[in-house]
Amino acid sequence: MTKLIIDDKEVEVPDTYTLLQACEEAGAEVPRFCFHERLSIAGNCRMCLVEVKGGPPKPQASCALGVRDLRPGPNGELPVVSTKSPMVKKAREGVMEFLLINHPLDCPICDQGGECDLQDQAMAFGIDKNRYEENKRAVTDKYIGPLIRTKMTRCIHCTRCVRFTTEVAGISELGLTGRGEDAQITTYLETAMTSELQGNVIDLCPVGALTSRPYQDTARPWELTKTETIDVMDAVGSNIRVDSRGREVMRIMPRLNEAVNEEWISDKTRFIWDGLRTQRLDQPYIRKNGKLVPASWSEALNAVATKVKAAKPSKVGAIAGDLSSVEDMYAMKQLMAQLGSANMDCRPVGSVLDPSKGRASYIFNTTIEGIEEADAIMLIGTNPRKEAPIINARIRKRYVEGDLLIGVVGEHMDLTYEYNHLGEGADALIQFANYGKIKKKKPMFIIGQGALNRSDSAAILANVAAAAQSMGALSDDWNGLNILHTAASQVGGLDLGFVPNGNGGKGGKDTKAMMKDMDVTFLLGADELNTHDMKGFVVYIGTHGDAGAHRADVILPSAAYTEKSGIYVNTEGRVQMGNRAAFAPGDAKEDWAIIRALSALTGDALPFNSLSELRAELYAEYPHFAELDAIAKGDIADVKALAKKSGKLLKSDLKSSVTDFYLTNPICRASKVMAECSQLAADEMKKAAE
Repeated sequence: MTKLIIDDKEVEVPDTYTLLQACEEAGAEVPRFCFHERLSIAGNCRMCLVEVKGGPPKPQASCALGVRDLRPGPNGELPVVSTKSPMVKKAREGVMEFLLINHPLDCPICDQGGECDLQDQAMAFGIDKNRYEENKRAVTDKYIGPLIRTKMTRCIHCTRCVRFTTEVAGISELGLTGRGEDAQITTYLETAMTSELQGNVIDLCPVGALTSRPYQDTARPWELTKTETIDVMDAVGSNIRVDSRGREVMRIMPRLNEAVNEEWISDKTRFIWDGLRTQRLDQPYIRKNGKLVPASWSEALNAVATKVKAAKPSKVGAIAGDLSSVEDMYAMKQLMAQLGSANMDCRPVGSVLDPSKGRASYIFNTTIEGIEEADAIMLIGTNPRKEAPIINARIRKRYVEGDLLIGVVGEHMDLTYEYNHLGEGADALIQFANYGKIKKKKPMFIIGQGALNRSDSAAILANVAAAAQSMGALSDDWNGLNILHTAASQVGGLDLGFVPNGNGGKGGKDTKAMMKDMDVTFLLGADELNTHDMKGFVVYIGTHGDAGAHRADVILPSAAYTEKSGIYVNTEGRVQMGNRAAFAPGDAKEDWAIIRALSALTGDALPFNSLSELRAELYAEYPHFAELDAIAKGDIADVKALAKKSGKLLKSDLKSSVTDFYLTNPICRASKVMAECSQLAADEMKKAAE
């Protein structure tokens, strides 16, 4: 630790701190443009100047000066730093004057207006005059893709965007070319950037040089209602802020959560908001003479109730989709129990994950934050760059620190970091026996859905659990077996027991069996199925006119994740609460309310009349759902039990379950922005193949 005096206040800080961080610790406000806590130090904006007594007779850039570099006084006095002296005030005014030499007066038409660092700091630290009369420099706008709009005349060359894409996203497509007045930020070949995290440069840009292209000229920040909620585009559970105006979601931005997504979100999370408006189901439909026709709620619910009453309980089933909340699945599970049916499932076709094997057998046990402690990582049947870009960024963050062994069993892919490819087939898992000799303290295994939905998935899970045990990945303080989910609903559904016989019944059928042998099937937003193969009467409770709605005999429109309050459990088992940011369109209702209304027509109404009553029952039966932002740890004995299982491994290749990152659910497929990104990605792959 190092002691120093900042603005007449003595503070003690770690000797690894920069002077800027020490000033913040002391409560002093130091302006900055180029400095960012998660990026390397550039020291090129010079806005964070402070005065160091006893040092050189000039202002010092506090972001590039470490506290350990400060010299004590001649008699051992503590170093003295001032952030408010006349020298500092004059220096900051001069820096701000230089920054504004070429900056255009675009504030009235700039999307960054109202939340611009340059505006704020010019007001706080600048002056009201400009001594420069020369013409301002103009820079040609660059095309860097359909997501980010460039106005490079506004750029102040802080290089945050360059450092982010290189260090965090792991792509080398953005850089600073030229010198002096000819310097400019550009992609080297002026093509679209390929990172799934590129949208974060919009938040990083302290001026209006990089703004959101889809959001362009649509709203001002003071017009928007800001709601803190949870993302459901993957199973990471990124913390987000949804900005809405009236019924419309206008943009989605990240929230800080060090344990989950830090302050980054994927492009799919950020830009799918236009998909919340299009192809929406806003009224019930009934299929008559082969065509879906509009109907009232009473007509639709009575049509469903009639079919349910006519069917045997063993011929009624329910399949939960990827975006279902815990409350939705709990209500559906209660309805299935009331009907006397044990046919329900929240898993993809062929999944071997089973809550009866213990929570440790289906969650990301080391936690997302725990990736930074690992010294060896094995990826099995997964492409985290497509399935969970935020987790891939964590792995890269750990990789950049050094001394990390990464192995891959599965397809060849660009993960933005180097790895050892052990083979493409599941039989390559046998090689793990050799890795038992490598002395690693905290190895971890990440198993993707591409390895868990096959005929030999049970054998894969058993082999990986055995390898984890032999390598020392299973101890009291470290459980190295991790399941990487791709669906936001999956862990919550498994926690609830939304699987065959999960409500205490017998003879329950899984997803595959229900698609072929049901008289009535409820699809709770389930669209990632081959619905053409489904038999019997299909009831779709969902938000978009996607695959499930096309096959449905009755459509009951429901609310999207931004239009309801709901609990979601991410891949590491963290319970999080999503909040309503807007209201559902037309006559659409929340899923649990639809199921509650239906139960009154098929038998006795379910014992709750409000969401709070439903949650009271849920918490009583499953107490861990009441512990928000907490993780109920799995028992390591359950993983050791898995290791004792056996089975034959097939030679067929392990492939990621996500083939197109941008089109993984109904909301994405309804988004024009995501469709454009998907087409660009396909074109890039085609060029690479040629």
